[in-house]
Amino acid sequence: MKVLDKTISQLTIPTPFAVGDVHVYLLKGDTLSLIDAGVKTKEGWEALKIQLNELGYRPNDIEQIILTHHHPDHTGLIEGFPRAETIAAHENVGLWLRRDAEFFARYEHFFETFLKACGVPAQLMPSTTELQGSINYTGKGNLTHKLEEGDPLPGHADWKVIETKGHAQTHLSFLRSSDGAFIGGDHLLQHISPNPLLEPPIRNEGRPKPMLQYRANLIKCRSLGIQTVYPGHGDIFSDVDRIVPLRLKRQEERANKVYRLLLTHPQTPFELCKQVFPKQYEQQLSLTMSETIGQLDYLENEGLIRKKLQDDIFVYEAVKY
Repeated sequence: MKVLDKTISQLTIPTPFAVGDVHVYLLKGDTLSLIDAGVKTKEGWEALKIQLNELGYRPNDIEQIILTHHHPDHTGLIEGFPRAETIAAHENVGLWLRRDAEFFARYEHFFETFLKACGVPAQLMPSTTELQGSINYTGKGNLTHKLEEGDPLPGHADWKVIETKGHAQTHLSFLRSSDGAFIGGDHLLQHISPNPLLEPPIRNEGRPKPMLQYRANLIKCRSLGIQTVYPGHGDIFSDVDRIVPLRLKRQEERANKVYRLLLTHPQTPFELCKQVFPKQYEQQLSLTMSETIGQLDYLENEGLIRKKLQDDIFVYEAVKY
């Protein structure tokens, strides 16, 4: 637990995930708010209660919850605050919090059909229990306040909402322009690059391209006057002008590796994934395919590759000038 200034305190919650601990933030203002809510485990709940107590509060004192995005390590404990009648987030976080059955069915169908079209063999397809496994760590509730780009945070008029899609299609960050404080969820991290994760379209629009969104929103962050980043994971940091170009450069280097593979011969996304992640792809198919598709989206957007549908499978080839 760290008291960062007179209005912000950072609480650190253990998770069972490879990413490690997650940070949530207690924000004082007209309303006492919790930004993000850790993961739904007994250990997480105990850690949160202990740190709240050290600050002089109990779960019953929290008046509202504000979420950066829908992932389970950020939404898990929302049910533990009886006075928090307001849950504010991107509008599509509500699909996850209320366990929208129609959306979940479309979610599973999207991955089944899309990964098949990427050349993933049937024996490696994610099981239907994978989604349920993540839901077990997610809190259940109803979104009461929809947040959009430029909105002030309810109860905290000095903070405004910044859309930062990429890592998640629901991802928002929060900026206090008076001093450049930035509560960034998983968008800006000092020690790692967040994985821009594949997600289905919410409506009938085309598939989101999270890598392109992530890059655009990284670049946007350079113009916001950010002075201090309060992240969802890892250390607080201030060198945004160093971190952003570094993240962009490393992503371009990873994309170049994919491009070099395609210069040898046309390949499916899954064939590329196996070569880029030879040790991880079987156990972490969703993550490694998200990364591979992200690099392909980037290269296609740059005009360096093109794709075609061959026997119902996507095949990518390098464009040689």
